[in-house]
Amino acid sequence: MRRNIKKIKLFINNNDKSREVAETFEKKLINNGFIICDNDFDLAIAIGGDGSFLRMIKENNFNSDIYYVGINAGTLGFLQEVKINECDEFINDLKNNNFKVDYIGVQETNLYRKNECSKFYSLNEIVIRDKDLNTTKLEVKIEDDKLEDFIGDGLLISTSIGSTAYNLSFGGSIVYNSFHTLQITPIAPLNTKVYRSLVNSLIIPDNKEIVLIPKKENKNLIVTIDGENNIYDNVDCIRTVIKDKRIRFLRLKHYNFPEKINEKFLND
Repeated sequence: MRRNIKKIKLFINNNDKSREVAETFEKKLINNGFIICDNDFDLAIAIGGDGSFLRMIKENNFNSDIYYVGINAGTLGFLQEVKINECDEFINDLKNNNFKVDYIGVQETNLYRKNECSKFYSLNEIVIRDKDLNTTKLEVKIEDDKLEDFIGDGLLISTSIGSTAYNLSFGGSIVYNSFHTLQITPIAPLNTKVYRSLVNSLIIPDNKEIVLIPKKENKNLIVTIDGENNIYDNVDCIRTVIKDKRIRFLRLKHYNFPEKINEKFLND
């Protein structure tokens, strides 16, 4: 059931443009009867670029009970739904409950070392590389079925919404962001007479777990989670999947995914 939006928290990027937009926008929200608060809010709004949106999601611990939206005061702003010149329209739509909601799958990853397990969530992707940036060697499985012995610079595993982020830089596919998939994209895979790795990305449906097992000499890794680097030594196994966890993206009524791809990547 759709939750009425009354209480709002703003997550503002630390630059002059974002702060200027936030000051004007906050006044308009208050004048239209909305409450700006820090706790027990219905809607979280990031003002800035895509990095601001990712930080907002993380600060809320991927809470599935609230809505999320962004105002683009950055550069590309693919995750940021509302343009600055659309703020008045957006506030009016909020007042009249005139918006769409997309339920976006969240990536859940468990990293195992001896008797220890580290669990984390990501919205865009995880990237696995050798700690010293040497050749990365991983056995890759889908559930219990072996896919390949990967050898290369690293592996990127992105969500559908993350398919237009770092994944795209390595030649991965753009996936419609209402799908709940993971995509395995190789980073500089090694292909010789001795070693063979997939050179194209592979898309996996939700509830299918991707299992990465580091080779014996390659167990010290850098794991990058939505752009944040973490070093883990003696890694036995990494398991990543999209299950039932979803977060709610608030969309304007005129939101159109193909048009957004065209606007962000094709139009000057």
